[in-house]
Amino acid sequence: MALSTHTTPSGFLLPSIHSAPPFFTQQPNPSTSTSFTDQWIKLILGYARHRRLFYLRVEDAETSGNDWDEVLKNQRINRKVLPQYLEHILSLMVAKNVAVYDPAKQTRAVLLYWRLPEEWAETLHEWATSTGQLNTIMTFYDITDPPVESPLSGIPLPLLRKAINVLSKTNQAQILLWQMGRE
Repeated sequence: MALSTHTTPSGFLLPSIHSAPPFFTQQPNPSTSTSFTDQWIKLILGYARHRRLFYLRVEDAETSGNDWDEVLKNQRINRKVLPQYLEHILSLMVAKNVAVYDPAKQTRAVLLYWRLPEEWAETLHEWATSTGQLNTIMTFYDITDPPVESPLSGIPLPLLRKAINVLSKTNQAQILLWQMGRE
């Protein structure tokens, strides 16, 4: 089979390297390995942005029928990413600061940064400005599940907190804490 691009059912264009059987296995040659893992990282982040996926777990390579099947498997060439290789790719993503282990202190699941926290902070500020929410007290729920869908709809709380922390460093946002039942 010749290398060719392929459009998934979700409309994502897979690069031609995705149709190469060696792409799905960890390569012993350091140069090839680096090239393939860099391409995997780009592919994972691009697909996550396309589908608005925030988490990737090693178990996504172990099971079928999940959001990641279109990328982690290629039925046309009967290949899939092995869990050990995906765990290696995830570790490189964390090292490159395009993902963080979530929850912390484990290495099998990551929160993906297809937008960096600084970019989410900018998106949050633009959204608050355009919707008249500046200088308004809002809950995390108000931001992640607004009545009208926004670029922040569904953003995981750990990522939203990081974005707010970026804005708080320039006094553009702050987190207010209160306890229930206290005046």
